[in-house]
Amino acid sequence: MRAVIPTPATRAVPPGRTGPAAGGPWHLHADPALAPVERTVRELLTPHLGPLPPAGDGSAAGPLLRLTLDAPPPAPLTTVGIAPDGAPAPVDESYGLSVDATGITCRARTPAGVFRAATTALQLIALADGGALEAQEITDAPRYAWRGLLLDPARSFVPPQQLRRLIDLAALYKLNVLHLHLTDNEGWRVDTPSVPSLTPRRASGPDTFYSAEEYTALQEYAARRYITLVPEIDLPGHCAALRAAVPGLPAAPAPPGVEGRFPYVPPLDLADPRTRETVRGILADVCALTTGPFVHIGCDEAVGITDESFTDAVRELRAMVRELGKRPVAWQESARAGVTEDDIAQFWVDPEMMDLPASEEELGLRPDLLDAGFTGEFLGALRRFFAPSAHDVERVLAGGGRLLLSPQSHLYLDRRYAPEVVPADRAADAARLGFPSYRPRDVRHTAGWDPASHGIPDDRVAGVEATLFGESLQDFDDLTTLLLPRLAPLAGTAWSGWPADWETHRHALARHGRLWRERGLVHFPATEVPWS
Repeated sequence: MRAVIPTPATRAVPPGRTGPAAGGPWHLHADPALAPVERTVRELLTPHLGPLPPAGDGSAAGPLLRLTLDAPPPAPLTTVGIAPDGAPAPVDESYGLSVDATGITCRARTPAGVFRAATTALQLIALADGGALEAQEITDAPRYAWRGLLLDPARSFVPPQQLRRLIDLAALYKLNVLHLHLTDNEGWRVDTPSVPSLTPRRASGPDTFYSAEEYTALQEYAARRYITLVPEIDLPGHCAALRAAVPGLPAAPAPPGVEGRFPYVPPLDLADPRTRETVRGILADVCALTTGPFVHIGCDEAVGITDESFTDAVRELRAMVRELGKRPVAWQESARAGVTEDDIAQFWVDPEMMDLPASEEELGLRPDLLDAGFTGEFLGALRRFFAPSAHDVERVLAGGGRLLLSPQSHLYLDRRYAPEVVPADRAADAARLGFPSYRPRDVRHTAGWDPASHGIPDDRVAGVEATLFGESLQDFDDLTTLLLPRLAPLAGTAWSGWPADWETHRHALARHGRLWRERGLVHFPATEVPWS
């Protein structure tokens, strides 16, 4: 039981009762109204148990996994945050789970709650070490309504079939949002009929973008796992791919002394009629394809744009998305254009998190930055650029908006593993993977993040979202190496609301290595975890 992640809110062990034999063969039975949930649970269990026979099929007797709509005992947590499905209140994901001699019963008021219970049951079954499962009663409910993972196919394309495997992984840890960073300087990864030059078809080999049909199918696949897909079209900066596809779009006005001094892609000027028409067409395409209620408009790191032009761009992008029937989400920099109660800003950085040397002497003590080509002049420019981030959270709170918590210090998984936890046979991967300007950290650092540490009132938190940007990725195994094991503790914190005790949690993580192997997912065997 201690291996279940997220850790359930309550667990009781009835005296004198025993659980079922862990070996099976397990059977699966669901209420008729839960037939779609049953099909999805069957798919998720197959990598661990093989195809499950239905209950009553005449095969040899074995333990039973039951899925039923029924009111569970109340769980002791109150859910806060934004409902990712757009509902005015978060869906009820609370559940109860019972283990007795006959098997496991998952019960909840809603299909979503039954599905969350089934992922707990899956872990109990898949991580059992033979013998019998322990009889127990569990009640559980999430703390945060929005529990997300950002992936970055813009920089390192993730084909649809691989993305489905990651959706399954997210579902196993009770995440319910997949945020896709679909556009950046390096690529444009979603079908955009209004600007077909953004996604040219390849003469040979697979395309490196999601067609309208693939994008729709991915949303449907995620929805069956109670995960909402949120697309990101990152503007007005990060726009080299768009500029290459639509030549001649003018640069936004630049602050004095910036133009031509540092390498950056000029942000878009949304005051320009042609640019505005192009962007509106793109957003219309994406909004029409997206079944969920949210579209992310980026608005981060718009290097080389005046404050006035940036403000106009953010307001224009927000207005376009709202007119197209969706609700905009943006990175925290968007707060500098003003905030209303309807705005969601994704908090990712402040000057302290940037962890930048303050002098040439301090730079000399950071070989990671020197190897990446950082100079004193460049660091000074970065410090000036990120200085306004010190007050972005204040701006959001003052304007009545909500904050989606993604602090780079802990929730950015494109961070190198600390040398002291790197096994000798993985040293090359550890040196290659991760963003070079982030200080390497161990798994315990990530697992120890506490959402309350930022002092943001609960009613102003939209939710929690881990991110994995793809600058250093070469293939799918690279992606899962950075993702695992760190995603599991962060998902646990997003569900429960606080970090698990590390000594207990690292032993749970050790068991999950087996679960990932059975799913064909490569993980990083950090030495601080006693892998089994």
